[in-house]
Amino acid sequence: MPSDKILEQKKTLVANLREQMTGAEAGVLVDYIGITVEQDTALRRELREAGVDYKVVKNTMLHLAVDGTDLSELDSVLAGPTALALSGEDPLAPARILCKYAEKSRGKFSVKIGYLDGKVMTADEVTALSKLPNREGLLSMLLSALTGNLRGLAVGLNALAEKKAEEEGAA
Repeated sequence: MPSDKILEQKKTLVANLREQMTGAEAGVLVDYIGITVEQDTALRRELREAGVDYKVVKNTMLHLAVDGTDLSELDSVLAGPTALALSGEDPLAPARILCKYAEKSRGKFSVKIGYLDGKVMTADEVTALSKLPNREGLLSMLLSALTGNLRGLAVGLNALAEKKAEEEGAA
């Protein structure tokens, strides 16, 4: 039986983990077995630069943290080594970075499950999400579509004006 001090530390850890997970916009759970320390260090650096909090967490602690929350479905994959990536800023960053890394690792590293805005997603949904462009890319596409229509209108009006000027000059 653990001492009261250790039990309190674990309760605090679970409460902090629950707060971090429910406060994050997105999270991804991965199986990190078989990667080298060098690969793990490179992955952690890339995640840190993107503002993603990444840590290895015991499955028991994760189970207790998600129990009774909207994220309780995450419990279904809590077996084997598990690492958790959380993002509060860019919700696509954990999925994008971890899925890219999973493709490069060839089975040594895999996405288990994820969530976005409190909705749990399968590994396939996380992979599909990772292929979306980031926020800046989406805004760029939107602006391109909006200005494309205006550009087309301007070209059309200019062509009409030139045609009218030619007709008046010929007459």
